[in-house]
Amino acid sequence: MVLFPIALMLFALVMERVENRLRKLLEPDPEVQQYLDRATNAEVSDLTKLGLPAAAARPRRARPAAKGLDVAQAS
Repeated sequence: MVLFPIALMLFALVMERVENRLRKLLEPDPEVQQYLDRATNAEVSDLTKLGLPAAAARPRRARPAAKGLDVAQAS
């Protein structure tokens, strides 16, 4: 009976460590976040249809970088 609370505490500590590792893995890289902020609707559509490796392999159309472009206005 005494082992149950101890085992429960150890389980909670292990699960907290697993949760922290998963949280770090699932945070988007700044490069990915920047791509998603500047991507057009067609590029995001390609990304969702083809997946990340296939979309990254497709040649990206060269377009001038528009500074100050609001994503809401571009949509």
